[in-house]
Amino acid sequence: MKDDLDRRIIRELQRNARESTSTIAARLGVARSTVHERMSRMERDGTITGYSVVLSKNPSEERIEILMLLEIRQQDTRKVLKRLEAYTEVRLCLSINGEFDLFVSAEAPRLEDLDVFIDEVAEIPGIIRTNTFVVFGRKLDRRYNEAAQAITRHILGDDVQID
Repeated sequence: MKDDLDRRIIRELQRNARESTSTIAARLGVARSTVHERMSRMERDGTITGYSVVLSKNPSEERIEILMLLEIRQQDTRKVLKRLEAYTEVRLCLSINGEFDLFVSAEAPRLEDLDVFIDEVAEIPGIIRTNTFVVFGRKLDRRYNEAAQAITRHILGDDVQID
């Protein structure tokens, strides 16, 4: 992003990607043409790669989410990733630095389901140790990766970087 105005435009689009450029411009106190030109430039340079729909969750289908940190023998990383891909509960798997190697987010309808999942993951050959956290709620979720990064920094400290 070029500057603070780009970041503010992105923030508005994250709130509602269908908002008109006129409304965004009025909210930011700039000309509509400025917002339009900035959005076009960010689309061309790859900053904005698309727009998406965020579906509301059906309260009757609430799911429980956990975050797992996995320490892995480096030579077994591919095998572990292959095994994790087979679990439908896994929603996100990120390679991270620090004392753990992978950050995994998983969801299931019941805590009991996740208890079984956690036990099975811990038994995967190549996994040295795990550390698991239950998510009580989302305080901010602009994009899932950004939320995962914020949670990771909160858990592990500000100097943790997610690859």
